[in-house]
Amino acid sequence: MITTLDDFVREYEKIKAMGWIPTRRPGPTGIGKTLEDLLGIIENNLDMPDFGNYELKSVRTNAASMLTMFTKAPQPPRSNGLLLNKYGYVSEGIYGNDTKVLHATLSADRFTSIRGNNQLKICCEEDGIYFESQNGVEDIYYKRETLRDCFNRKYKGTFVYAYADSRGAGLNEEFHFIEAYAVSGFSYDEFAELLERGIIKVDIRIGQYPDGRLHDHGTGFRIRECDQVQLFKSREKIA
Repeated sequence: MITTLDDFVREYEKIKAMGWIPTRRPGPTGIGKTLEDLLGIIENNLDMPDFGNYELKSVRTNAASMLTMFTKAPQPPRSNGLLLNKYGYVSEGIYGNDTKVLHATLSADRFTSIRGNNQLKICCEEDGIYFESQNGVEDIYYKRETLRDCFNRKYKGTFVYAYADSRGAGLNEEFHFIEAYAVSGFSYDEFAELLERGIIKVDIRIGQYPDGRLHDHGTGFRIRECDQVQLFKSREKIA
């Protein structure tokens, strides 16, 4: 059982030298289960560090899927309703009624076309992040402090990110662990830069319940898991 960062580095170097390692579990969580088993970490679902003061994250370097960092409605209050009324569209083929919905994945590096000849993107300003249409910047936004608080609530500890190449699938998947980083502290500047480069996406997800009522699934900030380490102010390669 490892208890310190030095313990982790020592054992992780041994794991790197093992080359390709068969998964201990099929599916998305297989990489984490495999590394935890090799390190002697007992699997649990508790909100606590995996060893010492560190939470361990295992990442496939070639994974293209996006994960949601956090969800947060923009300001001022009822802004999602304003976006829906202005840019929403009727989706008869899905819901069979004339109630508007709005599903769109936005980034800051280009406009996203919305049904009805509208376009939206994210605009990064000095004081925060705004929604922008082809007609100009909307007064709908996230302040720097709001985004920092959202991130710090979700990622409130110190982390070790362990990266592995993967091949195969299911029970036949294998991992080759190649490097690891110790990270901490949210960097808003890095966050904004990743948005501007289109690496972070913003998902608007306003749909309907089966009875026709609006269902706001939450506006989500999404990123590929392998890019997450770039969000942290302190990043140290440890193995």
